[in-house]
Amino acid sequence: MFNGEKMLALVGKLVDYRSVRNGAVIVEDNIIRAVVPVEELREWGVDEVYGGENYLVIPGLINAHTHVAMAKFRGLGEDLPTEEWLEKIIWPMELEWTRKEIRKWAEIGIKEALMNGSTTINDHYFFADEIAKVAERLGVRAFIGQTVMDEVDFSPASPDEGFRFFRRWQNKSELVKPTLAPHATNTVSLDLLGEIAELSEETGARVHIHLAQSRAEVSEVRRQYGLSPLGLLERAGLLNGRLIGVHGVYLNDSDFERLAKAGSSLVHCPTSNVKLEARTVNLRKLLDIGLNVALGNDSPNPTGILDPFLEMRTAGIVANLTAGRAHAVPARELFGMATVRGARALGLKAGLIEPGYLADLVLINADKPWFRPIENVYSLLVYSVRGSDVEKVVVNGRPIHRKIY
Repeated sequence: MFNGEKMLALVGKLVDYRSVRNGAVIVEDNIIRAVVPVEELREWGVDEVYGGENYLVIPGLINAHTHVAMAKFRGLGEDLPTEEWLEKIIWPMELEWTRKEIRKWAEIGIKEALMNGSTTINDHYFFADEIAKVAERLGVRAFIGQTVMDEVDFSPASPDEGFRFFRRWQNKSELVKPTLAPHATNTVSLDLLGEIAELSEETGARVHIHLAQSRAEVSEVRRQYGLSPLGLLERAGLLNGRLIGVHGVYLNDSDFERLAKAGSSLVHCPTSNVKLEARTVNLRKLLDIGLNVALGNDSPNPTGILDPFLEMRTAGIVANLTAGRAHAVPARELFGMATVRGARALGLKAGLIEPGYLADLVLINADKPWFRPIENVYSLLVYSVRGSDVEKVVVNGRPIHRKIY
């Protein structure tokens, strides 16, 4: 056995993108130390054991694009197109945010994410300091960016505050990592995008941006610069492996190929896309060209709930429509988008159940009728499991109980 800090083990059917096997995951400190047969568990002298015969153990799910504090707006502005939803409902309410309110609703959103199996969030919002403090206290792994805009007069999105937040949280926390978070290509100027590109180059920071999410965005960028949204990012120096673009529903085939060639990532948010724009990407085509596609819940408004299992399911069903054929994206690939592909987008050694990987894990109670028969486990995880089946999450080696309220 290892002679380090307290060790724990998660026991059950171990499922990641690469394999399905029965066994025990040995966790020491914040790392997976070993994966062993259950009969060898006693030899390790672990301090705590979770799970058992009727459990699934999976890598922690990664919500690669979200706005957790927008739980406050759940159900508001229904049935409006994106621009009206933002300008008439969301932005006026966001001007009324206080730090106390942000803390309250960020806590609700993060608890919701954890309870549904997300061990990592990639958040993009205002008052990022407050969200970061809540994330650290609750124990979620969080990439957090202070949303910035300079083409729209919107005081919570001050570019100076975005840069200050990033500097304050650099190397400050093991769990919370700051990102650079320009809002979108039609709300951030070329000059500001250039400054962000320089800081990203200097520090290695991820750049997290809404990209071609609406017709209005594409039209405005074309009118002002004579470029597509991706062309603007390329001119600014942002088209590289640190770029995390979100939505991309108005990008064309050439844009997607350039993203793939640059090593950038795209976050697919199918529920949000279909609900707000009645449009989404052809997921099968993106995976075929080698683009790294992660999965995002967006926010409790418009998606209704931060359930990554529901998002996987929606992604699979919608992929059939865009590809024009059934079973366009196998369940295993959808599961990979919520785990190892999300980890790749964020630069994490996570998303697989392998020694040396971060100990971000989810324990699922499979002793329920909708888990029978356990034949195709990937299909179960995508099309049968719901967030309420999550019994425990482990983040950075620390178990967090299901009933965190």
